[in-house]
Formats: sequence, structure tokens, C-alpha cells
Amino acid sequence: MIVNTARTSPEHVAVVGAGMAGLSTAWFLQERGVRVTVLDRTGVAAGSSWGNAGMLNPAFTVPLPEPSVLRYGFRSFLDRSSPVSIPPTVDRQLWSFLLSFARNCTARRWRRAMAVFNELNRGCLAAFEQLTEGGVSAPVTNADPLVIACRDRHDREHVLEEFARMSASGGDEARFETVTGDQLRELEPVLSAEVRTGLRVHGQRFINPPEFVRSLAQAVHDRGGDIVGNFPVARVVERGEAGVELLSSGTSQAGDTVRADAAVLAGGAWLNDLAQPFGVRMRVQAGRGYSFTVRPRAMPTHPIYLAGRRIACNPLGDRFRVTGSMEFRAPDAPLDPRRIRTIIESARPMFSGIDWNDRHEEWVGSRPCTPDGLPLVGPSRSPRVQIAGGHGMWGMVLGPLTGRLLADAMTGNGEDPLIRHFDPLR
Repeated sequence: MIVNTARTSPEHVAVVGAGMAGLSTAWFLQERGVRVTVLDRTGVAAGSSWGNAGMLNPAFTVPLPEPSVLRYGFRSFLDRSSPVSIPPTVDRQLWSFLLSFARNCTARRWRRAMAVFNELNRGCLAAFEQLTEGGVSAPVTNADPLVIACRDRHDREHVLEEFARMSASGGDEARFETVTGDQLRELEPVLSAEVRTGLRVHGQRFINPPEFVRSLAQAVHDRGGDIVGNFPVARVVERGEAGVELLSSGTSQAGDTVRADAAVLAGGAWLNDLAQPFGVRMRVQAGRGYSFTVRPRAMPTHPIYLAGRRIACNPLGDRFRVTGSMEFRAPDAPLDPRRIRTIIESARPMFSGIDWNDRHEEWVGSRPCTPDGLPLVGPSRSPRVQIAGGHGMWGMVLGPLTGRLLADAMTGNGEDPLIRHFDPLR
């Protein structure tokens, strides 16, 4: 462990949220010699860090607001099979978010945000290597290759255009080969004859999300950190030189109050209420994703992405997780079975040997989305209250890197210029 003795470093930090972003921040704070207490409204990996696809794909990690997503949004009002779902509602906060999101869905703003993502993508896998080399036992698996399955050349060309746009914005060129459907079926027999073309993409990785996050939590605990579940933080109160108090709306083994020198708010889609009193005005909206698992007769060994359907599939040992949808609803709204059926209807023609009725672990999780697509990482109006959230679809792949950036800035280990793009007060 690297111990930092700078006067600016807090001795004890309370982290709100036991998902990838919160636990990564806690782990890197420990690397800098800081004692941590992690508080979660439910427990470890209970939110969007549990049921997501688990793909660590810098080649596809891009800002969510972009022109094609806006087109999907308009389609969603007429076509319930659209991967983007915007339910009819009179929620003024949701419509305010969507209007701000739409303003960012321009080519110019996408290029500006993509320049930031290019820098994130260059460092995100190295942050995972630091975790695994430092004691996180869950594996990070080389996809080699990631399979992009396309129904036709149109779907394939769309992927190639995305790669070209990323490269034109200054990103690293993706390493891939275009292949036939037969070549992909030689690699993954689970793919059906409907897959006529596609790509093999190299340099990508994947994880088992709940396994990795639980292993990360165990590493934080083994290094002396406290992890407290069933602690829904209702309010954070600044106490001047005495630090901060975090007040729970429930009861837990830690009582109803935790005191620390500083707090990191990493509560995902529930960030707004805690952060707003500290000057964070940018709304974090739940962009809900759905997933379930099946057991194909021929279990895949590579992650598979269904281009044109925006469905990501990942082998998790004896299960195959299928993930999709972007549903803008309240984070605590119940699972909508229609969204599961929509994913199945889109994925079914692309696979063979899967009993879609024999599915398990149906799940909905709330990805914390910002209207400009950039996360919120850094100090609030109070230097004692820091923010780590708003990663949208990319909390799993970007959580460790942004946790490291925040831990460095909080402990005086040098502020990376990259973090300035994520100012929570912007």
C-alpha cells in the first residue's frame, strides 16, 4: 500500500455506493493510505453493477448522446421494439433531462465528448490491471475476439462507421477483421444462419460483473475497509473542521450516523438528492437496462454483440447473459416484462439452440446517465463532499479509472487534467 502523508489527504472517507465506481474509489483511496467506510442502501453490487453485460470494450465506449440515439428515441414512441424506451409520462424532471440530452445529440458535441472518452479508453484497462495485481481475485478475461454479429451489410457498415468516427476524433484505431457468417459460426456455433456477416474485434476484455464487484468488495474489506449494507443515506451534513455526517433513513449495524473527514457520493441513479444541496445541478437520470440468463446447447466462449439491435451477450461460466434496452424511467420502478420480451424478439433470430422460455435472473438496473454523456467526478461546492457517478452505460469499464483519478485528486497525489472535464458543478 502506498501511504500518502500530504496534509490535504483525509484520514477517513465514507463512500456512498457499493457498486463498481464506489468500491474502486474506496480501493484507490486505500492505496493512498486512507481509511474507508463504504455504505450502500442495499449491499454490494445490488444496482447496475450486478446485471450488466460485463464487457470491457474501449472500442465501443462512446458518449451516449449522439444523433442516432436521438433517432431511436423518436422511434420509441411508435415502435415498441426500439432499443430506446421513453414511456409516456408527465414527469417534468424527466422531460427536462430529455430536452437537455437532445441538445447534446449533435455531431459537434459528440466529437467534443468523444475526445475526452478517447483519453478514458486509453487508460481504463490499465486501471483494471492495478486492481487485479493488487489483490482483486476475480478474472478479467481477454475476449480475443469480441464477436460482432450482423444480419446484413447494413448493420456491419454501421459498426464500421462508428469505428471510423472514433478514429477521426483522435481515438485509437480498432483492430478487427470483417468476416462471413459461416466464419463466425465456426467460432460460435450458437449463432444462427440469420447472421450473414460481422466482425472479429481484438483487444477487448470481459468480466463476470457480480463476481468481480464482490471480489473488489472483499479486497477493500481485507485491507481494513468497512462495508455496511442496509444503510440508505438520506442526508449528508457538513460539520466544518469536524468533517461530515452521513445520516441513514433506516437502521443498520452501523447505527443511523457515520462520521468521516470527507464523503464520496457514488450512489448511481440515486445521486441527485444527496448531491443537489452541495451545488450539483446536473441531473442524473436512470437509463434502465434489462438482462436475463439462458443456457444454450452450445455455450459461447466469447462475448457477442448483436449490431443493429444493441444487444450485448456475455458468457458467465454455465450461463449466457443477454443484455439490452435503454429505458428512461424512475430508478425504483418495477421490471417491465415487455422490455424482456422485446429483447428476446430481437435476439431470437440471431441464435440457435436456445430455449428462450427457460430463462433465469431476469433483472432491471438503473444506469446513471447525464445529459452530456460525461460522468460527474470531483469536488462539489464543498471540498469535503466529492462526487463519483453519472457514468451511464460505462460505469463498469470506466469505474476503476475514474475512481483512481478521484482518489489521486483527494489525496494530493496530483490531479490529472482529464478529471476537469467531469466537474460536477458544470
